[in-house]
Amino acid sequence: QVQVEESGGRLVQAGGSLRLSCAASGRTASIYAMGWFRQAPGKEREFVSAIAWDGHSTYYADSVKGRFTISRDNAKNTEYLQMDSLKPEDTAVYYCAAARTYSGPLTRATSYFYWGQGTQVTVSS
Repeated sequence: QVQVEESGGRLVQAGGSLRLSCAASGRTASIYAMGWFRQAPGKEREFVSAIAWDGHSTYYADSVKGRFTISRDNAKNTEYLQMDSLKPEDTAVYYCAAARTYSGPLTRATSYFYWGQGTQVTVSS
């Protein structure tokens, strides 16, 4: 079993920056990749970014490319999402997820087995 827990969400002004963290615990050696998804009110959960646990591959949604940066610290079993140039449309609950094996493209929520409870990011205009 793997547990993941997000932190770092808060209210920020448009144009500002925020860094989300996701700490993994348990059988972390089984983690294949980790990702971030978000869900705004009234919308479906959408892919934001993902990183292979060996750090060799990263993936971004077009809407965040060039503004968000995903990284990981294997020694701390933690992934990060650095969010810059935030826009009001980035407002959502952000979820951390972990994949334990290759189960499909990392841009799909169904490829992940473990999920956090989410952290609220609100960007004011």
